[in-house]
Amino acid sequence: MDASPFHDGELEAQALAGESSRGTGIRDFMPDQHRDFFALLPYLFAAGRDAQGKPIATILTGPEGFVTSPTPNELAIAALPASGDPADAALSVGASVGLLGLDLRTRRRNRANGVISGRDGHGLTIAVDQSFGNCAKYIQLRQHEPASASAPAVEELGGLDPAASALMTEADTLFIASGSESGLDMSHRGGRPGFVRIAGNRLSMPDFAGNSYFNTFGNLLREPATSLLFIDFAKGDLLQLQGVAEVVWTGPELAGIDGAKRLLKVEVTRAWRRKATLPLRWSEPEPAPTTLTTGSWRQDRAA
Repeated sequence: MDASPFHDGELEAQALAGESSRGTGIRDFMPDQHRDFFALLPYLFAAGRDAQGKPIATILTGPEGFVTSPTPNELAIAALPASGDPADAALSVGASVGLLGLDLRTRRRNRANGVISGRDGHGLTIAVDQSFGNCAKYIQLRQHEPASASAPAVEELGGLDPAASALMTEADTLFIASGSESGLDMSHRGGRPGFVRIAGNRLSMPDFAGNSYFNTFGNLLREPATSLLFIDFAKGDLLQLQGVAEVVWTGPELAGIDGAKRLLKVEVTRAWRRKATLPLRWSEPEPAPTTLTTGSWRQDRAA
């Protein structure tokens, strides 16, 4: 019998949620359709670990084709973190990395996790040891076009200021990095604008029905440290956060949002803002059908 592709934390999270999965789509190599898919992307989401071992989330960009797959266990990324990216040092040779390829034009996404086997002045080489696809739930369609990027001084925030809070409370999309002894994961979360609630430096967001893998929550049960990435799709701004996560599995708080199965809370400990750093801008979103079945904290307050 094949060993489970899930580590103990993921299995525990599945049990707490009352769900299970055989994980038949999780492979130790990339099938050809995944290898071809990565080559279509002008951006790639990545998770590394900082000097303290905490996850840090970022995005790499380049022209379509900047990511290639020479073999089923290798990705070549012809890009490096932008100037001032707090995740730069985390993407070093020998470091674990979690990658998320997400095409907002089609709602298609694939994950690839592994180790950075090479880095030079042109980019990164990844030795992939885990690959799997994710469903299109809660991904809002967006079209992109090239734009001028700037390299402003990175602004490390002492707390969540009004501009950061406004970006998050208007967001319909975020990205989350998490880790365990098994490695790193980079994942996506989506919902209606207002699905992220802020109280001081604490964020709360619902978790909706997914693929029953529980990669992120399984990691957080073992290592509560996490990182969130928010994008201002109209301006090209990035907001990168680190914090400590707590998962609420049951209780009256879940009644606050239609469709919420669980609640993720993150106490933010560090935050960085980089304005107009992305060389892309995106159109107004077309919500996923699954997103339209969910609620938000904003709706709850209005009710």
